[in-house]
Amino acid sequence: MPDSTTETPETARTAGVPGTGEITEAAEAVDAAAPHPVAGLAVVGAGPAGLAAAVTAADAGLDVLLLDAADAPGGQYYRAPAAGLGATRPEALHHGWAAFAGLTARLGRHRATGRIRHLAGHQVWTVVRTGTDWTLHAVTGTEGRTGAALRARRLLIATGATERQLPFPGWTLPGVVGAAGAQAMLKSGLVLPGRRVVVAGSGPLLQAVAVSLARAGARVPALVEASGYPAYARAPLVLAANPGRLREGLRHGAALARHRVRPLTHRAVTAVHGTDRVEGVTVSRLDRDWRPLPGTGRRIDCDTLAVGHGLVPQLDLAVGLGCATRGGADGSPALELDAELRTTVPGVWAAGETGGIGGVHLALIEGELAALSVIEEVRGIRGGRGADRTGALRRSRRRMRAFAELMGAVHRPGPGWTAWADADTEVCRCEEVTAGAIRTAVGELGAGDHRTVKLLTRAGMGWCQGRTCGFAVRELAGGGSGSDTPDRRALACPVPLSVLARAADPENT
Repeated sequence: MPDSTTETPETARTAGVPGTGEITEAAEAVDAAAPHPVAGLAVVGAGPAGLAAAVTAADAGLDVLLLDAADAPGGQYYRAPAAGLGATRPEALHHGWAAFAGLTARLGRHRATGRIRHLAGHQVWTVVRTGTDWTLHAVTGTEGRTGAALRARRLLIATGATERQLPFPGWTLPGVVGAAGAQAMLKSGLVLPGRRVVVAGSGPLLQAVAVSLARAGARVPALVEASGYPAYARAPLVLAANPGRLREGLRHGAALARHRVRPLTHRAVTAVHGTDRVEGVTVSRLDRDWRPLPGTGRRIDCDTLAVGHGLVPQLDLAVGLGCATRGGADGSPALELDAELRTTVPGVWAAGETGGIGGVHLALIEGELAALSVIEEVRGIRGGRGADRTGALRRSRRRMRAFAELMGAVHRPGPGWTAWADADTEVCRCEEVTAGAIRTAVGELGAGDHRTVKLLTRAGMGWCQGRTCGFAVRELAGGGSGSDTPDRRALACPVPLSVLARAADPENT
């Protein structure tokens, strides 16, 4: 997530949710006679939004099923070092660690009482309606070869986001890593991706990554930003309503100056140099549409490039259920949600980055707000003693969502970025499909959209199923990204045939 502020959000309370009251066992009793007990709420994703939702619902007495593909809670934002590394102060690599500590403490208490069943290492690959309930199918175990089917009366999706990449010559060379990936390596592995690292792309995450790498001992000769931060000034009221963001920007600017990291705005890495690994990059000045200006390229020597152009909501499960999407200000689709975080599918809520990229503070608030909405439905009462808390959360959400929309608009990739990719630039790494092949499919074979390009070139048919190249393929196909409906997939992740066969047997559900 792009947030990196040190402020502790108000959602990091370690006490229960005030005013919600306990949900009676009569209202949400678990069917002990069923093969798989039916939870009152299933939360998919144990990142900030999912954690906040799970513990808030459990505080009010709801039985919660919390599933996550990772081995430990925290998501991509709160990535603790592996236990074997012996890290004594993991909070030194994180911002807002107190919020996470409060959430995990509440999670631990509810796990001890059985109120929350936290199933780590469970990747949900599909969700289907079973009567009035939802059945969640997950893969687990070594290499995901074991299947599990679990049921819940309501579903909350908090699956987070993935990093967006825009291809350019050399981006597949060893030594090129995602900007978020570089930060993950540092947080969870306590390792640097290189010694001399150029950080490039677009979005506020880059500042946090550059500062983290520099503090850990890497030399960061440049932070290359395709957009420009003065563009935020076009929305002064939004900035005034989010003073924490201004303070965060000032802190990052001071830290970059202290570590002698040179910010280069309205520029992009348009080529990577090296044979066996990265030896340097070419940085070019961009026009307002992100087209490289001829003659402006200059080389910067480095052994690593950490590059990323923001984040993209992870929507596979939600879209598979039929949840409607909207075009986000950053050019990526996001879920269409109402003020109570309900999707367009009854019985399904969502929180965090699935509703649009907004950062950790917003994710925590939305997780709590979505849980309160579920609780109100279970109790059949609107308002009550928790109305003040709900109203405050909604106001905070509106304020932060306004900033998220501004952030997305400022850092949205310009249409001219496609000029970075020459004919030999690989766009789909899984299937080794080049930009030239995609342009041929459009210009000579008559492909009018990215789906036809996919059929003609296999772009997006590989292991990642277009999660890495989907945005770029849409743009190169000329259809844009914000107006397209995300691909609807039956499987949200690779699933062994043996697991599919067992899932098809009604006795296993």
